[in-house]
Amino acid sequence: MPPRKTIIDTDPGQDDAVAILLALASPEEIDVLGITCVAGNVPLPLTSKNARIVCELAGKPDVKVFAGCDRPLGRELVTAEHVHGKTGLDGPDLPDPTMPLADGHAVDFIIDTLKSHEPGSVTICPLGPLTNIATAFQRAPEITENVAEIVLMGGGYFEGGNITPAAEFNIYVDPQAADIVFKSGVPLVVMPLDVTHKALVTKPRNDAFRTLGTPVGIAVAEMTDFFERFDKEKYGSEGAPLHDPCVTAYLINPDLFKGRHINVAIETQSELTMGMTVADWWRVTDRAPNALFMGDIDADGFFALLTERLARL
Repeated sequence: MPPRKTIIDTDPGQDDAVAILLALASPEEIDVLGITCVAGNVPLPLTSKNARIVCELAGKPDVKVFAGCDRPLGRELVTAEHVHGKTGLDGPDLPDPTMPLADGHAVDFIIDTLKSHEPGSVTICPLGPLTNIATAFQRAPEITENVAEIVLMGGGYFEGGNITPAAEFNIYVDPQAADIVFKSGVPLVVMPLDVTHKALVTKPRNDAFRTLGTPVGIAVAEMTDFFERFDKEKYGSEGAPLHDPCVTAYLINPDLFKGRHINVAIETQSELTMGMTVADWWRVTDRAPNALFMGDIDADGFFALLTERLARL
């Protein structure tokens, strides 16, 4: 199989950084056409800076990185410095990027890229709020036919939320955008908290990153050292969940994951449950399935893949 032509839409974030590194280390499976940045974990100037830091860390300064939407469609921006630190990449001491941002807006890049490719030939991987994707679909609805699949990290069902009792952060930041994407008719694969909370960076797994002895391996270990303190305290878990790399791991080896094709709707009206992913896991409604909603992961296989690929960089 040829590598998947892929746009990564992201708001780095340490786990976003690891997801990008995994993609850039896997050219046999993933052809990164460009990285589009959105406000989310930290504001847009930092997410677009952090994406370039990660590309340079990977030794891939030729990757095109675009700045996109700096706020949600209809709400004030909520950020997550309490998890990721003031820069979004707190932990390792990484130099500022020397590579420039690509010219143009991320939304224009998404539209132009999809228009210039065959129908069903480009995969979109959102790792943050869905603002850029929804804006592109609103401006050029015809491009949805050219999307092969959207594989995204967001939502939760049995796990509930991580920013409110009901909502996961990426969906909560821009529920209106998520609603547009989930109603778009594009095939969706969703990596919810139910999966990502099983992808825990335990000490042996983090030691394996550090033992690589490379700038990438050490930086990933230091990123996890930083943000795991939040998750350990919050959840009482053995380590931090690596949310976003589940997306790029799926592109490489989908057999690591198990899920169900179900209907998922986004709550956009109630402040109590704003951003909730209402996942019909038990198929109790007659609403048509619109997403492959994952429920389980082979965590050992996932970390073996991640460590092996990071060793390439």
